[in-house]
Amino acid sequence: MKEIPHIGELIRLELKRQGRSNVWLSKQISCNPRTISKIFKKQYIDTFQLWQISIALNHDFFRAYSELIAQNGGEK
Repeated sequence: MKEIPHIGELIRLELKRQGRSNVWLSKQISCNPRTISKIFKKQYIDTFQLWQISIALNHDFFRAYSELIAQNGGEK
């Protein structure tokens, strides 16, 4: 089984790729900028929060998990 993606790192990289700041993202999802820094360190986050971030960054972060499921044939 392939390793589960570190979602916080994926979010950090996408935010950087887009040239956006933690403050910008925090305003988009209505949270404290320090919360964004904490998210970067998390391997797992709440699905609603991931959905909000996906919308804000116009990036499907759920795809990382879907691809992992497809690669493993839906098996553990």
